[in-house]
Amino acid sequence: MPHDSPTPDDAARCPCLSGNRYGECCGPIHRGDAVAPTAERLMRSRFSAFALGLPQYLLDSWHPSTRPDTLELDVDLRWQLLDILRTEKGGPFERTGIVEFRATFRDRSVSDGTGTGAARGELRETSSFVREGQRWLYVDGVVA
Repeated sequence: MPHDSPTPDDAARCPCLSGNRYGECCGPIHRGDAVAPTAERLMRSRFSAFALGLPQYLLDSWHPSTRPDTLELDVDLRWQLLDILRTEKGGPFERTGIVEFRATFRDRSVSDGTGTGAARGELRETSSFVREGQRWLYVDGVVA
């Protein structure tokens, strides 16, 4: 099902909340003009892809050994905030990396109980990454 969030203009703030503009941060990675230099940057670009509704990018950045055949994003979830809690390895010259993060969202399919909006939620995960050649790939994650 298509996602109704438009891809931001390159001058807009990046959804990963790095503080950079989309065109200087996740935009070039999403377009394939650049690769994420670290596991954390890949995690940020994947969060932005969830926020923007880019399932093909998510599949392309997923390691083939664990990647699903298809990915349908929940159009009722609006990913809002990413907090990187911890990183282990994952640098530009390393082969593996771990990123622990907390992502907050609103679920439009569930009322917040006040009748005024969507319920808030949180996902906390410790994700594993591997670098093959110059590309970091998401392997899997453990949800806390």
